[in-house]
Amino acid sequence: MAQPFDHYIDACLEATVSDGGLREDSFRSLIERGRPALREIRGELARGGLPHFGLASRRDDLRAIESLALRLREDFRRIIVLGTGGSSLGGQALVAIAPAAERRRLVFADNLDGGGFAELLADCEPARTHFVVISKSGSTTETLAQTFAVLDWARRQKRPLDLPRHFTVITEPGDNPLRRLADRLRLPLLNHDPEVGGRFSVLSLVGLLPGLIAGLDVMAVRKGAALVFERAIAEEDPAPLAGAALAVGLARERGRTQQVMLPYAGALERFAQWHRQLWAESLGKNGRGVTPVAALGPVDQHSQLQLWLDGPADKSFTVITVAEPEPGPVIEPDLVQDPALGYLSGQSLGAIVKIQARATIETLVDRGHPTRMIRLQRLDERTLGGLFMHFMLETVLAAHLLGISAYGQPAVESSKKLTKQYLAAG
Repeated sequence: MAQPFDHYIDACLEATVSDGGLREDSFRSLIERGRPALREIRGELARGGLPHFGLASRRDDLRAIESLALRLREDFRRIIVLGTGGSSLGGQALVAIAPAAERRRLVFADNLDGGGFAELLADCEPARTHFVVISKSGSTTETLAQTFAVLDWARRQKRPLDLPRHFTVITEPGDNPLRRLADRLRLPLLNHDPEVGGRFSVLSLVGLLPGLIAGLDVMAVRKGAALVFERAIAEEDPAPLAGAALAVGLARERGRTQQVMLPYAGALERFAQWHRQLWAESLGKNGRGVTPVAALGPVDQHSQLQLWLDGPADKSFTVITVAEPEPGPVIEPDLVQDPALGYLSGQSLGAIVKIQARATIETLVDRGHPTRMIRLQRLDERTLGGLFMHFMLETVLAAHLLGISAYGQPAVESSKKLTKQYLAAG
């Protein structure tokens, strides 16, 4: 079966972009250094480890999730997902490709903002609203605070809500604050796999439940992910290893310490933000890492392109395009009276975006900026599943090349502890 996208890296190498690109010998050396990590992934998966990769080939867990999603779709008009970071971004990135009417069914309350959250609750129809609470650890301050706010809102209604009917809680097994709260209130509980980190959880129920609620084919998501994974562990020089080698090599040898992800598809805006968390939390350790920048074309041509082209030469670029984007409205020729605007006559909005992406890529390369291109044949569940898997693999392989672990985020724990101390102190 054909891969769901094409991966072009020539414009990241010295032969194409001169001093801005990575030398071929350096690239090959990094590829060689990364191959043991692929062997480790194969071996660990065979021993039952790395479940975030193993999820791609699983099917046994989907029936229960599908049953829950169907009930929520039938019984509720709005589903609000409480969770932040990895508990939210994967679901958001997936739901973004659903039809607009289905997207509107879901709200991801992923930022703790008092005014915004009060407005969200004020706009809810209590009897037709369901809350999905997601926290792997069960101790995420933001998610717990939102949950308590919702519980207070629920009991203040003219007819207090039947809480078990209006809540689904996802957290890891064992003793944690969220699980104790759910047990006390008899809220339905689903287990978050304790071996799957939040930012790697998009192929689990954390990402797939929202996708199912939005009417997406999550089997296709996993099939696309499995296709990319199986090819990656079978090849000598798979695309995720090439991407990891380029990111690490360009940062070390060319000072390209920022990696800009620039999709030219509005539905991939949240995907770029998902990648930003995955890359930053996994690789920013021990003084090492490459800073991810989430952008969106063509809008960021008008906010950042000048800096990218003419500012510090410290960035590499990953541009994602769709081979045949949705055309959208067409500019009718009879409306274009001004000869200076004749180039717009008869063009669809999708065609304009496609040409803008081409022009941006060519301009970046002409200026000597290393630019990787990923071209999707179409933007659907299978393709998005493949993208999720590609970048999870690329992240783990980049961590190997940097000499760090891709898992855990120990540096942020001090901030979490201080937050709790200050709140406890009043």
